[in-house]
Amino acid sequence: MKSYKLFLLPGDGIGPEVVREVVRVADWFGKAGLVHFEMETGLVGGCAYDAHGAAISESDMALAHAADAVLFGAVGGPKWDAVPYDVRPEAGLLRLRKDLKLFANLRPAICYPALAEASSLKPELVEGLDIMIVRELTGGVYFGEPKQIIDLGNGQKRGIDTQVYDTYEIERIGRVAFELARKRTNKVTSGEKRNVMKSGVLWNEVITALHKREYADVTLEHALADSLAMQLVRAPKQFDVIVTDNLFGDILSDIAAMLTGSLGMLPSASLGEADAKGQRKALYEPVHGSAPDIAGKGLANPIAMIGSFAMCLRYSFGLGTEADRIETAIANVLASGLRTADIRGNASHVTGTVEMGDAILAELAKS
Repeated sequence: MKSYKLFLLPGDGIGPEVVREVVRVADWFGKAGLVHFEMETGLVGGCAYDAHGAAISESDMALAHAADAVLFGAVGGPKWDAVPYDVRPEAGLLRLRKDLKLFANLRPAICYPALAEASSLKPELVEGLDIMIVRELTGGVYFGEPKQIIDLGNGQKRGIDTQVYDTYEIERIGRVAFELARKRTNKVTSGEKRNVMKSGVLWNEVITALHKREYADVTLEHALADSLAMQLVRAPKQFDVIVTDNLFGDILSDIAAMLTGSLGMLPSASLGEADAKGQRKALYEPVHGSAPDIAGKGLANPIAMIGSFAMCLRYSFGLGTEADRIETAIANVLASGLRTADIRGNASHVTGTVEMGDAILAELAKS
């Protein structure tokens, strides 16, 4: 039986609750004799700040580097609103992305037929939706320098964030998008703001050249990021793979998330470069946040976290069949009418975190 090393970072809020359901699913695969997972758990975010005075400790960073994959829950909450900026809960996630060199963020937006009514758009616009947003994750305005607030005197200040991209950063995220498209419907939409941003001009030039040089078999279209956002809520099924920078990817992926009915439904993967053996550093996390208002109440939807584990099986370990089993189990549970509060719709009964996990495990046992 194959064995892999997982490092769990449940984090804050509902993070520990949804990660516990993933542990149950991982244990099921081991008990079924399919694949074994060796799991260690660390601290990240606000809980790490409380314990260590940092958003993630050096020892836990070492464990993240040593793991075959990292499973991340959620960070943050009002408890830590006043902590220094450099050690805020979100800094732990940013450090993981940067130190593990996780440059490619994959965010699927899939609308299960059973949840088409839960979307804020008309069901016919979203039923069957299957988009993959590929977001560049370690460059752009979130990491560019200078990044500072300057006191100008006379009560005036200036905030500075710098958008910076080099050719190689754009090429490598472009390759990820084109390779994914070849396994889907062979279409890529590249989004930027070349009409007002020099980084957008370069992005467009590099993606165009890469397409012509290596991926001419894939359909490529370019879109301004604001127009792309509009089209996502007008006619989302026109898209297959969308590739864009860090800032626009952050915004567009959240828009796409709500097309599916709930942020609680969507997984994500953050991948690094493949090494000589074809292995990548990787972190998997739900798109949703820490939801402190429901933390500890057993109400959180664990589907995005379990779906992130399915992505882990697929992209880190090449276990596509096992990933399919999880995704099919999720679809079957939703088709049965089981709903957590965030996707309640017209359901008469609302289930909790553990009950949803129980149902998914029951479906896995049938497969």
